[in-house]
Amino acid sequence: MTKILNGLFGFDREETSGEILFYRIFELIMLYWVLLFAWKWGFYIQRIGDVILPLGIANYVDVSFMFIGGISVWNAGLITVFATIGLFRLWRYAYLVTLLLLHLQYVSRFSLGEISHGANVIGVALLGLALGAILFAESTPRRRFVLGFCYFFLGLGYVSAAIVKLVASGPLWVDGSHLWLWIGERTVDTFSITGSISHNALQEWILDSRLLGTLLLSFGLLAEIFGFLFWFPRWRWIIMTLIISMHVGVLLSMKINFPANDVILILLAYPWFAGIDRLMNNLDERSVYRLRKLTNRLA
Repeated sequence: MTKILNGLFGFDREETSGEILFYRIFELIMLYWVLLFAWKWGFYIQRIGDVILPLGIANYVDVSFMFIGGISVWNAGLITVFATIGLFRLWRYAYLVTLLLLHLQYVSRFSLGEISHGANVIGVALLGLALGAILFAESTPRRRFVLGFCYFFLGLGYVSAAIVKLVASGPLWVDGSHLWLWIGERTVDTFSITGSISHNALQEWILDSRLLGTLLLSFGLLAEIFGFLFWFPRWRWIIMTLIISMHVGVLLSMKINFPANDVILILLAYPWFAGIDRLMNNLDERSVYRLRKLTNRLA
């Protein structure tokens, strides 16, 4: 347990200027996705008439009031305001309010019976930002906690996805004929949009070879099963790269994209902060002084 906690958080490690700058970049990108979802859903919600599948708080509160009067758009505006307050550290509970308002936006948008994987991932990151701001007064342990929180729940999420597949279908989930079925279902979806049926090269190869389909599904399932390796710095970049590769495979084989997932995985998989530190070491003293002054302000 101690090894896992150290791998996730590393509260005792000295923090570098590169880590501070990277964290702020990570925070900005997560907030970009928060606002992108908030505004996109805000306008979409105004086209919804009824709650078909209540999610989250919608199981206890009738969220149909969000569908009228532009309330969801006003809610997106509030999310923007509180996200900005949180970014500039003006109120420690600002990210928590942002999260609650985004949850209301989420359950309203997906009340028609579908959910978004990317939205859930960004929601986890926002929850980490909210808890970090509330639990830690000092900036260094706050940053350590937020990133460690994301590593833990991302890893747990992928492991859970593998377990769900095995519980539902057993080891035969990896049968290549299942991938044939899913490609066929996606083909119907694209046909309804474009009016034509077309397969890319990878899809043609899969449809010609059940073995290839089985191998691809097996790769994806194994990558998810080992998602707990997100928790260990030594293995983190390897398993995250494999998960990213799995997402690329899903995109090519079934034309399903996970942009938000891929963004957070790419950000967290590799030691970008080390590159920033090396860049700073190659700068002249005046530039280094300015950058360090900037990082102190960002902290």
